[in-house]
Amino acid sequence: MTQVVPREAAFAAARRVLDAARARRDADRAAGRLDPAAETILRRLERQQRAQQAPALDRAAA
Repeated sequence: MTQVVPREAAFAAARRVLDAARARRDADRAAGRLDPAAETILRRLERQQRAQQAPALDRAAA
């Protein structure tokens, strides 16, 4: 008999793993241990996210 993991539990577990990975990445980034190529990619992704959020914020303010 196989056990079924409830959807909410699966999402919560995945979120914990993702949050832990992000925390490690952020700690490495703050300490300057991140590979320069990875830092460049992160900066590009952050710029793209800000560009996507700006129109949404303008609509929310209107």
